[in-house]
Amino acid sequence: MGKLAVYKYVAMMFLVLQLIVSAYTFLGLFGGDVNPVGNMARAMVVYILPILIIANFLLLIYWLVRKRWIIAIIPLVTILCCIPYIGTIFQFGSVDEKIGDAQKGLKIATYNVARFNRETSGFLALDILAEMKRQKVDVFCVQEYMETGGDVNNTNSYKEYFPYFAKAGKDVVIFSRYPIKKMKPFLFEDSNQAGMYADIDVNGQVCRVFSVHLETTGINGTMYKAGKLEAQGYDVSKNRVLNAIYGNYSLGMLFRAAQANIIANEIRSSEVPCIVCGDFNDVPYSYVYKTMLGDLVDGFKECGRGGWMGTYRGKKNARIDYIFHSQTMQGLNYYKTDLTYSDHYPVFMKVELP
Repeated sequence: MGKLAVYKYVAMMFLVLQLIVSAYTFLGLFGGDVNPVGNMARAMVVYILPILIIANFLLLIYWLVRKRWIIAIIPLVTILCCIPYIGTIFQFGSVDEKIGDAQKGLKIATYNVARFNRETSGFLALDILAEMKRQKVDVFCVQEYMETGGDVNNTNSYKEYFPYFAKAGKDVVIFSRYPIKKMKPFLFEDSNQAGMYADIDVNGQVCRVFSVHLETTGINGTMYKAGKLEAQGYDVSKNRVLNAIYGNYSLGMLFRAAQANIIANEIRSSEVPCIVCGDFNDVPYSYVYKTMLGDLVDGFKECGRGGWMGTYRGKKNARIDYIFHSQTMQGLNYYKTDLTYSDHYPVFMKVELP
């Protein structure tokens, strides 16, 4: 095969690769528009969107270096179409926690505290409470809450600063400095997760705050069990582990989709402005994200700062914790802090009520 033939073959392979990458990128952008029930493969493409965007960027550089201007339009258009998605995971600017402090509004925080690591002295719970005080939080939505640590009652400790309290299931709670007029729990069928809303009276103005904890992915649990079996001498093949991971993740997606539909119906039927917080256990542009968002505003896209918004600590530094709000409200500030007490980061938002 001559050099010219090799050159044409390589160029054709790169073009085919470009078309495949662009096609999958658009599939990921719109994969969250369909329920994963019956569309599992399509729904999963959203999880590799960051990789696909990087691949498009590298291919764009390749075509520009090769001076293939017309072909370069393909990755360029693809990347431009990804800008709204990129805004859900990355925002320029440095974090300034004091933005909006001088304006009237409501300061919200959501935090999956991982049961305070089951610490028995109450130290972690009190340290997190101290952070909420420092941040001047008005409403604190907590997932994986643990009411008692040894002889310490965490709820009593928190009520000194947050006098109003509502709880759904075992571990989803809302603490508030303003009166809670009404609450409604959502105990999801065949799941340990739960959700709730609380109608909070802020100086005569009622807003509905949702705190939700949707179904987990199950990956960590699967890998932990596989590791224990291997340590005990069992032969756990890679294929079996991968199948278990895929099965758990697929099942988690189906559970989350059903749970998100329940919460979304409650949001749509609300006659008062809503703020929706919690650990969704899913990424931006997924079916869960788009369903929960609906006509609401993603606070991070509106007024977020700080670069990459990863709320799950560790290697899977993905954004899975959110604060949304009704369009009648105005976001003033949105950020996370790097507390290391949990496998999540706390997320804060200041909103101006209508």
